[in-house]
Amino acid sequence: ATSRLLVNYQEPYRSQILDYLFTPNFGASLHILKVEIGGDGQSTDGTEPSHMHYENDENYFRGYEWWLMKEAKKRNPQIKLIGLPWTFPAWIGKGENWPYDYPDVTAYYIVSWILGAKQYHDLDIDYIGIWNERAFNSKYIKLLRYTLDKHGLHQVRIIASDRLWEPISFVLLLDSELHGVVDVIGAHYPGTKTVPNALLTQKKLWSSEDYSTFNDEVGAGCWARILNQNYVNGNMTSTIAWNLVASYYEELPFGRCGLMTAQQPWSGHYKVEAPIWITAHTTQFTQPGWSYLQVDGHLEGGGSFVALTDGLGNLTIIIETMTHNHSQCIRPPLPHFSVTPQRATFYLKGSFYMVETLQVWHSRLGFESGNSSLFQQLNPVKVCKGRFSLDLNVDEVYTLTTLKTGQKCRYPEPPSPQPFPSNYKDDFNIRNPPFSEAPNFADQTGVFEYFINASDPGDHVFTLRQVVVQRPVTWASDADQTISLIGNFQWVNMTVTCDIYIEKQRDGGVFVAGRVDSGGIYVRRTKGVFFWVFADGTYRVTGDLAGEEILMKGLSGVRDNAWHTLTLNIQGTAAFGLLNGYPLWENVTISKPSNGWAAIGTRSFELAQFDNFHVEA
Repeated sequence: ATSRLLVNYQEPYRSQILDYLFTPNFGASLHILKVEIGGDGQSTDGTEPSHMHYENDENYFRGYEWWLMKEAKKRNPQIKLIGLPWTFPAWIGKGENWPYDYPDVTAYYIVSWILGAKQYHDLDIDYIGIWNERAFNSKYIKLLRYTLDKHGLHQVRIIASDRLWEPISFVLLLDSELHGVVDVIGAHYPGTKTVPNALLTQKKLWSSEDYSTFNDEVGAGCWARILNQNYVNGNMTSTIAWNLVASYYEELPFGRCGLMTAQQPWSGHYKVEAPIWITAHTTQFTQPGWSYLQVDGHLEGGGSFVALTDGLGNLTIIIETMTHNHSQCIRPPLPHFSVTPQRATFYLKGSFYMVETLQVWHSRLGFESGNSSLFQQLNPVKVCKGRFSLDLNVDEVYTLTTLKTGQKCRYPEPPSPQPFPSNYKDDFNIRNPPFSEAPNFADQTGVFEYFINASDPGDHVFTLRQVVVQRPVTWASDADQTISLIGNFQWVNMTVTCDIYIEKQRDGGVFVAGRVDSGGIYVRRTKGVFFWVFADGTYRVTGDLAGEEILMKGLSGVRDNAWHTLTLNIQGTAAFGLLNGYPLWENVTISKPSNGWAAIGTRSFELAQFDNFHVEA
């Protein structure tokens, strides 16, 4: 759920961001885009909608992943696409929090997503995963392969298991049928190492999720080191960064752990961070289908190098000399090592003996000086009788290549950063919205989407509706309530107003909230000021999303299937609430949290509608 805010950028800024990520020989020039197959559940920084909320429901236009894949393909038709589920809609588990009891149902659901990608968006999915960082099931994987083949999807390859090297490697060695259907072993955050069983399978080994580190110079150092050393130490021929672009509210978990930052669609501000140019050292001078040369890539003075060829005479060498303290990733812990300045001599043999010059691209991460030099083209290196030498300092990256196609492209500076508008309104009145979700709302449990109320007499034809009615098969600890966040985490004093419509009779309920202090994987422990109304005609004010810390309660006269207007006003240490413009409660003392987002949501997984949202802060 990390590209949430990207879709709301205005042009030309949105296209510029996408160019830095995907356009070949421009910026990061990425080879692979891996997307979440939305399952209506929390997947780290929010929920992504499923293409099938319910068993009899199919819609291949929800969320932003279809759009993102199309934008990537538009810029680079060769880019590889991967889909992986984190969560699944409730009907997949038929009441159990587990996707494998009915493996045929799960396989049908995943294959539907792949078929929908092709039918509605002309997207060919290249690889499909099993279940992110959770258990795999051999019977399910075999059934998935069978279902793919039955639908003519022979070209779709299977990655397993997006967790650790074991037990998948061991099981592949024991089960020859499973060995026949898994194409790639994908491990997460392997720390550049693999295990003997993984090598014994003779499968392609990938670091199918890595990086996840704050995108400053240290993040760039982490990325430079693992891009090389995942192959040098661990034989991995692909490394995939979580996440592509930090386009989610920064105070959510793992803020700014993207290759670049684009978290302000309201201002147009974005930042091309150092990891983008570190990526270019590899991606602009290699392509999927190139092969690593089997050399020992450890440098004597510390650091590493890799060499790749297209098999047609081209050669690319990438060198990194990242020091320990300047290249620590968020995980796993990094054992100590030392790197010193050194002179390295390379010998080109065989068909490369005839190479006379190599183009040179260079980055130096400037920690002490504070000024980095990123992805600069230097004078070519002369190769004499298959031999050349380089003086390497610490915290540097070099690319030496026969290719002359590298480019460091730049757009003019984007607009300067601005806080979220302090007076923000959305009436959701849009007949053909470009996306299923309203701008800037970040769903943290449940899914809130545009809805057309055909039976309404006129005031509330276009609304925002919470549509998840059963707890999904979860990946994280989703809340028992649904919630969508919006605004500025630094907000202190605010007035939140919203028209609400409870659809669930008897025990339905909805809320508006302010000073909401958390989300993502920590959504269950969210605190704030929550103003609830219930279908039984009562109201509550609570200090938490779970509704356990009751600050005030009483009768409201609210009923289901009727529109009401809730207003929550928080000033300093006091809060008061209005119903339909009239005071309902007042002088509730608020001690903490002292700041946070605005939010809307429901008491349970239930249908409810919202309209004319307005926050002044």
